[in-house]
Amino acid sequence: MRPDDYRIGGFEPFSTVDYPGCIAAVVFAQGCPLKCFYCHNKDLLPAKAPPNYRWEEIEAFLINRCGLLDAVVFSGGEPLAQPALIPAMARVRALGFKVGLHTSGVYPARFAEALTFADWVGLDVKAGFDDYESVTGVKASGARAQESLTLLLASGVNHEVRTTVTTRAHSRTSLAALAAELRRAGVRRYAVQEERTGERHADCSDPSGIYDLRAELEMMFASFEFRKA
Repeated sequence: MRPDDYRIGGFEPFSTVDYPGCIAAVVFAQGCPLKCFYCHNKDLLPAKAPPNYRWEEIEAFLINRCGLLDAVVFSGGEPLAQPALIPAMARVRALGFKVGLHTSGVYPARFAEALTFADWVGLDVKAGFDDYESVTGVKASGARAQESLTLLLASGVNHEVRTTVTTRAHSRTSLAALAAELRRAGVRRYAVQEERTGERHADCSDPSGIYDLRAELEMMFASFEFRKA
């Protein structure tokens, strides 16, 4: 596999929010095996959709931004779904950029390889690992995500773990249980973010009180952040 084989569905040339403390470009992978009902990048889900960018275009842009950008983040879709992610990450590192990765961890074997090239990882944990299928629609996805979490925590790579919260999938009780599970696993940096939708809806009124956990969660983790939609 070569970087040229990486299928790219989208590209953001300038971001201050996708890699903490860095100005980054974001490469969005085409394709994801999960079927999360709240996904806000549904156009990136079909793996066989025609890519919108070629790797050579991205690389040419990056070469012209050496010294101006700090990092390149691989997001999606699901970056780990493509074997070409690894040579693409290696190429970005060779150009002198930091490498960020946003992932659900659904491919733990490839994740282990990707960690050797990553400087920072944002790992999406969808729900309690026994409840994953209710969010992703994919059997055994929780076990794979849990394996990736273990790999990440053992790697020493800088990271955050985050959960997108919606009352259609989470309750105050289930979120508290998930946070406790993550803390026991060794997670120190955790973020909870609201589901992003095109319009305000019942979730935003928080009828189950899940966002009232903020103070409790701040005490559980060395670093905790609550992100509004």
